Amino acid sequence: QVQLVESGGGLVHPGGSLRLSCAASGSVSSIYAMGWYRQAPGKQRELVAIIYNDGSTRYGDSVEGRFTISRDNAKNTVYLQMNSLKSEATAVYYCNAQTVVFSMERDYWGQGTQVTVSS
Repeated sequence: QVQLVESGGGLVHPGGSLRLSCAASGSVSSIYAMGWYRQAPGKQRELVAIIYNDGSTRYGDSVEGRFTISRDNAKNTVYLQMNSLKSEATAVYYCNAQTVVFSMERDYWGQGTQVTVSS
């Protein structure tokens, strides 16, 4: 089992920045990737960014180079730095951990943190 706790959401003006954090606990050695997804009202959940254990990253098309994902392995924490935020970024952001145990993969999700971009 893996537990994920997100923090850092809130209200920010357009053009502003925000950093989200996600701390993992439990069976962290089974994690091979961590990432962020978001879901806006009336829309499907979409990928924001993923970072793998080898440090490689993948970003969703909507991020447009303004977001950066990173991780602190010592703290089992992943971060999402969001810059030049636009109103379209308003959504609930969910942390995700992808695990594998005895060749069986499983996803874990955090409870979500609200990000609102508004003037």
